[in-house]
Amino acid sequence: MENQIWHGLILLGNNGDPTAGFMQIALLILPIGLFFYLFMIRPQRREQLERQKMLDTVKKNDRVVTIGGIYGVVANVNKDANEVTVKVDEATNTKLRLTLGSIARVLSEESAKP
Repeated sequence: MENQIWHGLILLGNNGDPTAGFMQIALLILPIGLFFYLFMIRPQRREQLERQKMLDTVKKNDRVVTIGGIYGVVANVNKDANEVTVKVDEATNTKLRLTLGSIARVLSEESAKP
């Protein structure tokens, strides 16, 4: 008896149109894809463009903060080698040679003053 019930339920489930299931799934996936694009991909792309613009404008004597939290002044920029030299101590003339991507941000004139 129980076997007949399961057999009947399986037959009832197979009567639908197979393309209708695909359309329903497509209508669910489309808004999810749009959501990911609008709220994840687009803002990330905008941040990447702003960061690249900031790195392209780095020049000598800019006050910067590295991704490691080190404050310093740019002593030399070599964009061909993707390299920047940052002076971290005026008294001992200590310099660090870093990749350009290791600069977290360029400090403005207002925030650079203690």
